[in-house]
Formats: sequence, structure tokens, C-alpha cells
Amino acid sequence: MNFREDVECFRRAACFVRQGGLVVFMVVALGAAVQTPAWSDEGSDVVYAETNSVAGNSILAFKNDGSGQLTFLNSTPAGGIGVYDATFALGPFDSDQNLLVSRKHSLLFAVNSGSNSVAVFRIHSDGSLTAVSGSPFPSGGSDPVSVGLRGDILTVVNKDQDPHQNANLTLPNYTTFRVDPDGALDPIDHSIVPVAYGSSPSQALIASQGPFVFGADFLGGLLQSFVVGEDGRLQQNPPQAIPDSVYAGVGAPHLPLGLRTHPRLPILYVDLVTVSKVAVFQYGQGGVLSFVRTVGDSGQAPCWVIVNHPGTRLYVTNTGDNSISVYDLTDPWKPKEIQHFLMASTTGNPFSTVIDDSDRFIYVSSEQGSATATPAANAIHTLRTNADGTLTEPFPPTVLPISEVTRAQGVAVFSTK
Repeated sequence: MNFREDVECFRRAACFVRQGGLVVFMVVALGAAVQTPAWSDEGSDVVYAETNSVAGNSILAFKNDGSGQLTFLNSTPAGGIGVYDATFALGPFDSDQNLLVSRKHSLLFAVNSGSNSVAVFRIHSDGSLTAVSGSPFPSGGSDPVSVGLRGDILTVVNKDQDPHQNANLTLPNYTTFRVDPDGALDPIDHSIVPVAYGSSPSQALIASQGPFVFGADFLGGLLQSFVVGEDGRLQQNPPQAIPDSVYAGVGAPHLPLGLRTHPRLPILYVDLVTVSKVAVFQYGQGGVLSFVRTVGDSGQAPCWVIVNHPGTRLYVTNTGDNSISVYDLTDPWKPKEIQHFLMASTTGNPFSTVIDDSDRFIYVSSEQGSATATPAANAIHTLRTNADGTLTEPFPPTVLPISEVTRAQGVAVFSTK
């Protein structure tokens, strides 16, 4: 089959599986932050992060001054709590899109993983937040970790791996809600799709082409694909495994994680954590996935991935060596690595990654990754893109205002006008 004619984290395997066990990670927290005045100048980014504190989850806002320097603005309560466990093993607690700004830049969605709810905020022109009436809303399951929005349909991933809730013996699931004009979430009847216990679903990725949602059941080793019906319900396709040939001679577990689609072509890029590769899949009219190939990654433990808006560059966040691998997408079916960029060192590990509307800045969430990591592990890297799409980091990472033990999670960006 000629696909070109079709239309469109840690230390290698040892990062997640070390001597047969999951690597242990601890996490850090946030206390009451002093609110500072909002900025009023135009044309810059407001960056959001989530504290994930069991003492009270909050959304932190920072202002980019245009050069990449972030200044703390304020903290807004999310109306719920986060997740904490003294072991914080990597894998069970990994997720992306914990925070999401709507396409119209009017709403911010945030998970309250420890209290099974999703907070929704109205975003004002200066980036400040106001909770919509009724927020937070029940997530339709246990331990929500990721949200994806297509039109007025919000898909939520409930991971079901909060150690303080596992006695409920619920199943992880993917489910949908209709977003009302005022931002309220209405559950859609018969929209919950359960997946295997302990499979650790980690992301609700909305396809750029067609009414599809993709997910990675990380510890289950499977890719999920769904059609979003006109009624908002999810129609599940058969789960897709990564081909055994990708792992031939390696003996590493099959752990797919970060997902992203090409903006114009039906291509899904998938990070393969334990073999340091990026898989390329085609998806058809029904959202069914077909494996194309893998390409190598110079970094260790690729976990999350983004694509710039023109579809010319792909950026892979390597949690194992604190790096970003940059790929040229001149041939989008065969990404070519052009830079392995080592970010400034923190005591944490890089996770969620977003790119702003201008494609000038990339923001990476650094999170506390061990019991010995300092509070400065919870930080935001601000990377500047060069004309050729390669990266620089003009300033040290911005440390989140932390006073309790937690693993801050997620990053999102709002570009002010």
C-alpha cells in the first residue's frame, strides 16, 4: 500500500522497568500562593500548570514577557484535590492533557484526579480565570487524568489508579460530555467505554482529521481509537497493539504513551517508551489504525509528543534524559531527527508539552520524579523555536511556588490578543 498516496518517562526500558519493578517517583505540592496583579499588555502567552495537591488542587498562571521569561501571576482553586502516593511509580501516574484550553480560547478544562471531577473556567482576555457555574463536574469515573475537546464534545480519560480510591474496584474508562454554551458539562447517556483493569489509559487525543479520539492504554500495551458519533457517544474500534517486530531482540515491555496527529494528514505519531522510537500510524475513515513504520529517537524514554501548526516539525519529549528530539516532517510519513536538545537541568523530569499559537514557544512541565528530588523539580521549561524549528532555552526553568509534597502535572497555554 502506498501511504503517501492515501491522504494523510526515565531511562530506556530501565526507566519504567528496573529489575522487574516500576521505577518509583515521588511528587511535590503547592501551598497557598500569593496572588499578583494580572498583566494587561497584548500579544503574549499566559501559561497554566496544575498543582495536583491533595490539600487542594489549584491552577497556576504565569506570564511570558515575550522573551521567554515567565512571571507568576496567580493561583486559582480548582475545587477538588489531586493524587498523591509515597511511591509514585512511573507509569501508573503518567498522563497528558491534564489541562486544556479550548480552540476558541474561551474555556480552560482541568482534572481533579483525586476527587473524580473536571473543573471548567472561563478565560478572560488577560488570561485570568473564573469558574463556570456548577464547576467542578463529576468525571464519570475514578481518577480523571486527561481531557480532549472536539466541537462541544469533551472526552475524559478516567485512569482509575489513585491508590486512595482503588478499593472502589471500578474500571478505567473513556467517556464523553456535552459542553453547554456557558461551559457546564452534561453527561452523555451510554457514553462510557470501560477498558481493562490496570491498563492505565493516559491521554484523550482528538484527531485533526475526522471525528476520532485516540488513546494509549499505557500499561496495557494497546492503542485505542474511537469514532465520536453525532450524539456524542464513543464508538470503540478494536484496540491496536504495537507490532512485535518493533521489539524483536529487545525483550522490553510494550509501552506506548504520548500521541499526536499531523494537522493535515491522517497520521498518528506514538512514543514507544522502552525502545526509544516513534511509531507512525495511518488512520482511515473509521479511525482504524494501520502501522507504517518506526523511526529512532536519540533521547531516552520518549513520553510525549507535539507537532507545530504547519505540520513541519515534530517534537518528542524524552523523560529519561531531560531532552527534546526535533524531527523534520518534510516527509511526514518518515520523520527525520534534526536535533537532540538537552534542556536545563532540574531535579525533576519533563512530561507534558504544549506549543503556543505562534509556534514561537514550547512549554514543558517538569515534575518531581523521586523521593530525593527537591521542590524545584516542579517547574516549567520555556523553549524558543528558531527559524528552522530547532530549539534554545533562553532562561532557567521557572520553579512553581511549592510548599507541600506533590507531583504537579500538566501545562497549557493561552495566547492573549
